[in-house]
Amino acid sequence: MTDFLYKPTLAGELVILRPVDEGDYEVLAAAIADPEVTRLMGSRGELGRKTREWYRTRKDQTDRIDLAIVDKATGETVGETALYQWDPDNHSCTFRILIGPAGQGRGLGTEATRLIVGYGIEEVGLHRIGLGVFAFNPRAQRTYEKAGFVVEGRLREALYWDGEWVDSIVMSVLAPEWKANL
Repeated sequence: MTDFLYKPTLAGELVILRPVDEGDYEVLAAAIADPEVTRLMGSRGELGRKTREWYRTRKDQTDRIDLAIVDKATGETVGETALYQWDPDNHSCTFRILIGPAGQGRGLGTEATRLIVGYGIEEVGLHRIGLGVFAFNPRAQRTYEKAGFVVEGRLREALYWDGEWVDSIVMSVLAPEWKANL
């Protein structure tokens, strides 16, 4: 099992995943500031100088892989994806993805998910990759299912958003399942 210091560049038919850096900040900040993206992420945080510095340091982290999602058709960064909360003893980590409005509805997220999950399992040697998705985001849940994730359970009323409680759906993909579906 390798560590997460190496940040790969992964290419698919629709997207290129490459190491994220400070130069991606403006595009990603705009995506994160989009009201619908903010809702789907359950995010209330404000962006600022610390966030720019955070993006600048992603390539130096040994416990996570943060990759920018670049639309091959336009050459523009449309989002980011990450494998983080790496647990080397248990060969597992957590997955997340953010796609801004410019990259939505065209299969970019599905392909980006498959690319990074495949890298995590096939190259890094991960056994389990998990995630959480809010119940008001069925489109993301379908994307994850297309990439081999299965529902494990539900964290009831995990997010309070706009005066309502929202469940978080827990999903994962295991290496044997991923390899069986290649």
